Amino acid sequence: MPTPEAPIAFLLDVWKEVSRHADLAPSLARLLHRIGRELPVQAWIVRRIDLANGRIETAAAATTSGERDTSTQRGELAPPDLDRLRAWIADGGAKAWKAGESDALRRMIDPAGRRVALLAATLAGEGEIAGVVLLEGENDELVGALRWIVALREPMSVALANDLRLHELARLREAAEADNRALLSRLQREDISESVVGAATGLSEVMARVEQVARTDAPVLILGETGSGKEVVARNIHSRSRRAKGPFLRVNCGAIPPELVDSELFGHERGSFTGAVNTRRGWFERADGGTLFLDELGELPAAAQVRLLRVLQDGSFERVGGQEQLHVDVRLVAATHREMEALVGDGSFRQDLWYRINVFPIRLPPLRERAADIPALAAHFASRAGLRLHGVALSPTPEDLRVLVEYDWPGNVRELASVIERAAILGDGRHLAIAAALGSSPRIGTNEVALEPTAEDASLESAMTRHIVAALEKTRGRIEGPYGAASLLGINPHTLRSRMRKLGIEWSKFRGATS
Repeated sequence: MPTPEAPIAFLLDVWKEVSRHADLAPSLARLLHRIGRELPVQAWIVRRIDLANGRIETAAAATTSGERDTSTQRGELAPPDLDRLRAWIADGGAKAWKAGESDALRRMIDPAGRRVALLAATLAGEGEIAGVVLLEGENDELVGALRWIVALREPMSVALANDLRLHELARLREAAEADNRALLSRLQREDISESVVGAATGLSEVMARVEQVARTDAPVLILGETGSGKEVVARNIHSRSRRAKGPFLRVNCGAIPPELVDSELFGHERGSFTGAVNTRRGWFERADGGTLFLDELGELPAAAQVRLLRVLQDGSFERVGGQEQLHVDVRLVAATHREMEALVGDGSFRQDLWYRINVFPIRLPPLRERAADIPALAAHFASRAGLRLHGVALSPTPEDLRVLVEYDWPGNVRELASVIERAAILGDGRHLAIAAALGSSPRIGTNEVALEPTAEDASLESAMTRHIVAALEKTRGRIEGPYGAASLLGINPHTLRSRMRKLGIEWSKFRGATS
């Protein structure tokens, strides 16, 4: 005759199983053999109870014979049965009975109506009864072990809650995958990673180097003109690496005010400076386990360069205002359109940091040097613009392609995408008005702004100031767009704004200037 006391060793086994595995069904099967050494149990069943809707369904079940599968049984209680179930729960929810003596629970326990010995106890949810745990046997010895089932209530409640969360996460994942498939279908793409048009032609050497370095954790430096597709290459390095399932975060160093760079990259503690009302995780912490893409690397101020060097050396840093040493596992990919050797030479960029980052440089050729890619890029952007703007994919004609190939594309791929979208708008969704789109964006070369140094250019900063001022005067203070100073100077608008802040140049003064 088994003891009615549930052994501590058995309860420890139950808690270990519940803590180790979130899926309920396999756990019941493993524990059934363990409890069978103490009690004449032939089945262990956990069912969810939805009192509001009067429904019961089996969450998991395990039997010693393996003949009866109750895992898919669902039941809907009639009002009398529901009332009896509520009364049983209100009475304590821990009873022993024979199936024939309780028609309120019979169809919940055994739809076949067999007369078996059963033990049952309610399982608590979030402020309500979430389910019931049942032990089933063929003789009345089981009825004498009521304390076993009572002892199982707490771990089985936790197990049922974990199982419910697991299935909810699975449902949400399936819904997200369905949304992704629908999105990819609308975009006419096979996967969510950004494709590289020209990978087999003009960018073949670049993609070969991407393939070489992606499998490692070495820092990568992507060099290329503004708009040439540096971020697309960085994303491909990430997607081909072992970190592909981790985060990919992009930070434009030129868009962050110098006084906030440390806080943005490394985070800050609450109260570390005026306005720091909460502790904030920086970009490095958020990219832990993945890839951090630092665009416009040459714009980093000196203080941030020192801290970046430390992170690259040992993966450690401190938040602004903090004393705790934090460690991250981040793969760094950096990009710039500037001549870094010149910045290192004039002291604007640390030499030791340059050596640490310039482990594996990848030079991205400008679009004018890979004219063979223009037809494929034009077709790609035309199809995407047509679908987004008019719901119908567009394609360039041979004459359109001839005009596009002859243009020198100072703004590279980014400019090509803008021209194609403008052509789709001007064509009213019926065709691409390439000539009109290019006509509204005249070629602007840097030779239209005097570059020759004068006697007044006593320093690099004064020469840079005069150069930017000349561009702002010519564009009447406009910074972005095809007629902006950034396009005129051939640099990113964020980089230009950052440089203007450092030099103390106010764009609004040039709004009334004449060309």
